[in-house]
Amino acid sequence: MTLAIELRYHVGRIFLNGVAILRAAEFVDSYFEAWNQRDARLVAEHLAQDGMYCDTAHNQNHSRKELLTWLVDFFASNKHRYELFGDILTGRNSIAFQYVVSAPDSGETFFGAEFVTLNGSEAVRILDYYDVPGMVHPATSMHEQKYTKSGLSDSQMEKFKRRLEALMQFDKVYRRSDLTLPKLATLVGCSVNHLSQVINSGIGMSFFDYLNHYRIEYAKQLLGQGIGRHQSVLDIAFTVGFNSNSSFYTAFKKTSGQTPAQYRQSRIEMQG
Repeated sequence: MTLAIELRYHVGRIFLNGVAILRAAEFVDSYFEAWNQRDARLVAEHLAQDGMYCDTAHNQNHSRKELLTWLVDFFASNKHRYELFGDILTGRNSIAFQYVVSAPDSGETFFGAEFVTLNGSEAVRILDYYDVPGMVHPATSMHEQKYTKSGLSDSQMEKFKRRLEALMQFDKVYRRSDLTLPKLATLVGCSVNHLSQVINSGIGMSFFDYLNHYRIEYAKQLLGQGIGRHQSVLDIAFTVGFNSNSSFYTAFKKTSGQTPAQYRQSRIEMQG
């Protein structure tokens, strides 16, 4: 997935004068409230009149009017709950944030990210990336279609994959709470699109699942042995790279089927 290449300038930079941070927080709070109220009009009004909402998972672009029509149908059959996952990153006229979605009917959760380009208080472009569990793609893989013209050879993919695995396994960069796909691409030494291809096609996971896989596995190590048995769950969450207790619980339960406390207790009982 090409995750907001337009945010390559200043993405992740926090302006200390507070203006950009306040504007970003107000926009995101209002945006989530509209989604959670399932109010199609309020969601669409976050877009400028000539704004564009880009659904990368389905390779679709919606104008403000088209987004409104699509959301009316979507909200009629979906009652998902949307929550901020981690921090809001701000740049010059841009916002980036991750989110977690829970589906009350099925109990499933999935993760996503949005990259927003602003003009004043309105979004001129919203790039939405998410990966829904069990989502069926066309027989010709969407990933293959998306990366057909990427120019990434098999040998380059393997090279970037080795660099990525080294960064994760030896440098443990997943412990950085502010790690994003663009930042990880810089560390690997490749473009955002190529790293996305390496993770999606070469490893078979979404960026969020890949990142959380390492974080949760490390959390399991801490919970099951040594001093980690006596640390608070929140301390462990911060240690492995999460920004909040709630996001850690959500990701941990999605991966293991247990809460961190339940997992720790089961390990204690197994080891006597």
